[in-house]
Order: sequence, then C-alpha cells, then structure tokens
Amino acid sequence: MSDDHSRTARELIVRMCANPEGGHLGGSMSMVEILVTLYRHVLRIDPRRPQAPDRDILLLSKGHGAIGLYAVLAERGFFPAELLANYGAPDSMFTAHPNPAVPGVEMPTGSLGHGLPLGVGFALAARLDGSDRRCFVVLGDGELQEGSVWEAAMAAGAQGLDRLVAIVDRNGLQISGDTEETLGLEPLGDRWRSFGWTVLEVDGHEPDQLRTALSHIPHTPGRPTVLLARTVKGKGLPYIEGQARSHYVRLTERGHRRARAAVMRGERPRTETTCPS
Repeated sequence: MSDDHSRTARELIVRMCANPEGGHLGGSMSMVEILVTLYRHVLRIDPRRPQAPDRDILLLSKGHGAIGLYAVLAERGFFPAELLANYGAPDSMFTAHPNPAVPGVEMPTGSLGHGLPLGVGFALAARLDGSDRRCFVVLGDGELQEGSVWEAAMAAGAQGLDRLVAIVDRNGLQISGDTEETLGLEPLGDRWRSFGWTVLEVDGHEPDQLRTALSHIPHTPGRPTVLLARTVKGKGLPYIEGQARSHYVRLTERGHRRARAAVMRGERPRTETTCPS
C-alpha cells in the first residue's frame, strides 16, 4: 500500500488543526494507518453507497479522534476533501466528535467506553439477521480504563461474537500523561484473553502488518478478535511525537505551514502551537 494515502490523511488532519478551534491532533495522527488500512483493504464498503445494507460497520469509539476519521473518509472518497475547510464552523456537520450527518460515520461517539458496547449490539443484530457483516471498533488505550469496555468484552466473549473486531490504538498516552502511570493496563493481551478473545499484536504504523492481521476475520471461530496496534501519538510530526502535549493542538498559520511540510516531505521543523486548557 502506498504511503500516499496516509500522507494525504495526515495533511488533512493538520489542516483542520489550523482552524480557530484546533483539534485532537495526537490521537488522530496515531491511528491514520489503522483507518487507511481498514478503509482501503479490509472493510466491505462503497463510498458511493455509505448506507448499503450489506456494508461492514466501523465505530470510532475514541470519538475525540474524529478529525482522523473525517480525513480518511475524505481521502477514500466519501465526500470532497474541500468540505473539511468547514470543520468546527457554526452549523458545520464536521464537529469535534463523530457526526452521523457525515457520509460514512455510523454513530456519534466520544463518551469514552461506549463504542465496544455498541459494537456488541451491531454484532448481535447481524447474527439475528443472518448477515455476514462484520463490526470493527477502534478504541483508545486510555479508554480501556472505562469499566463499560470490559463489560462489553465479557459479553462478546460469552456470546462468541466472532465477527466483532476491537482495535486498540496503543500509543501509551492519554490527556493526563502515560497510561501506565494513570491506571496500568498491562499485561493487556492477557486481560483480553481472559474474556475469551483472540489477541493479535502489530506495529500500528506498518500497513502490511495491519493488512495481514485484519484480512482473516474470524481468526478463531466462536471468539471475537482484538488487535493491539502499537502506535506513536502525534505520528508524522517528529517534534511532538510521543508527547502528551500533542493531545489537542491549535496550529498558528506558521505552525500549519511547518507541520504540513513535516508531513509532506518528512522535515523536522519546530512549530508554534497554542494549546487550549
């Protein structure tokens, strides 16, 4: 898979972060390859028919990363990328959390811990309908501190929802800092296994690893699958990669030019940002 898709998505993300409201930059950049792989190679979807009844479902449980989802949907052709210029504007459909008015967005999310329970519901509904559709849920690792995630994980394992796939954006950071210092998650794979899930682990920035891991669902009949994707918060902007301060950023005009240069040409510039409290 060409890096051009991911590069274009990152350029759109930094463009949205240069608007007056700014955006959740770090966690959007960390999941770009995950979403590009899903929308380019894994999901059964048609950008011309976003509500097709036989489509696969993708839920962005870490809804604060909506600009990452919008960028990848635009890059995939669900709507013209030029529309993203309205991100954050009054009455815009492009809001800070996923808005189902946007073609390709299934559900409004962002109250962390709700996406996987919704995924369980979609998977159960597909089973009752006799449908072979799959449901993919992208979660943040800080989000795994929510008890509702583990209630849903337990239910999915007990119900044998083998067409449900959870993907954890394991960048190791949340707004308050390191996930392990806030509330430890490790050994994370063992936690999911204890609830009856098949566990896969990959480098979340390596498209070939992602594609291989996600191309054979179900991996184990009768067991849901979780993919732990190791990522870097702020990926693509070396000066803030792996730093909690990348969580929410408002780029100045100069900062946007430099960030775009870093994304498009791999430069390592300094930047100016204003981070709202």
